[in-house]
Amino acid sequence: MSMFWNSLMAIFSKEFLHIRRDRATLVTALSIPIFQLLLFGFIDQNVKDVPTVVVDQDQTRASRELVDRLKATRTFSVKTITSDPRAARTEIAAGRARVGVVIPPDFHNKRARGDDAKVLVLIDGSDSAVSAQALGAVTGLASQVSLEEISQRARASGLPQIVPLATQPIILFNPDGRTANYIIPGLIAIMLQIVAIVLTAIAIVRERERGTLEQLLVTPIHPLGLMLGKLAPYLIVGVFEMALVLFIMRFGFAVPIRGSLLFLFAMAFIYLFALLALGLFISTRAETQAQAQQQAQMFFLPSIFLSGYIFPAAGLPMPLYVIGRFLPATHMIEIMRGVVLRDAGPRELLPNVLALVAISVVLVWASVRRFQKVAL
Repeated sequence: MSMFWNSLMAIFSKEFLHIRRDRATLVTALSIPIFQLLLFGFIDQNVKDVPTVVVDQDQTRASRELVDRLKATRTFSVKTITSDPRAARTEIAAGRARVGVVIPPDFHNKRARGDDAKVLVLIDGSDSAVSAQALGAVTGLASQVSLEEISQRARASGLPQIVPLATQPIILFNPDGRTANYIIPGLIAIMLQIVAIVLTAIAIVRERERGTLEQLLVTPIHPLGLMLGKLAPYLIVGVFEMALVLFIMRFGFAVPIRGSLLFLFAMAFIYLFALLALGLFISTRAETQAQAQQQAQMFFLPSIFLSGYIFPAAGLPMPLYVIGRFLPATHMIEIMRGVVLRDAGPRELLPNVLALVAISVVLVWASVRRFQKVAL
């Protein structure tokens, strides 16, 4: 046991000295995640002020009221009002507008007679996010206008009062719909991979390129102590980076942390250890630092696209969904959002906690086995 601890502390001191000397890499590893945090934190995915062209062929009070209602939604920004029926499609095709609203010439007359008054809405589908929210806003506006007219006609005709069905939605945990509240907690799990995998992936390769790996292997040190000694400095760097990013998230972007920080850091410790073990596993297979970095990049895109960070996991095809379940980032993102936004604890997040622990154990075991083969 004393040999193990002596080996651990010796390699830990040596690796930490490498990190201090290689300040450019350390600064890059810390600055890139912070830059990504600032970049994604200020991006608002809520669609507002969509450029809109209105083709008003009716030119009546009813059509002008409809245009005012469109402006009041704050989703649409009416740039042009014209009577040319070709203007809507032309403006959208040219990219000057994303939505075209065509009010027919008999709009007012049909509404006065109680007939269906259809308004043509052209939406640019080249941007799915904008088109989906624009469609939702138009549909909601049409429903609201219809319900108001039903009530007014019932009162005017003296018929029994018709109470239209209405919903009272209550959005929990993020009532303002702030993008930062949803993006940043998941972004933290993605950003930690930069320090955990990339820096660790070059740890053993750097020793091999400098010719010092053979010297380490022939010295009387414990192989497990050697491996853990190389992981420990990067684990400290990763925990420090997470604390820094959480501080910026809380006080820079006003994202509340509703859950337990102790539980959050405990899960981050397990998550980082899994990523570090993965980076070390890559490091034992690569011959050069360039190869190690390229192999590390192979895990980044799946972690971004299959983890539920960008696309909902439930919408993935079954094979991709299963692959995503084996990625540590998938479960860490769920834990981050659960703790930060929903005040969830170990009981509520137990499936994700168990999955993250199991993945960490497997990765550490595979890394140790691979490292022992290299040492032999």
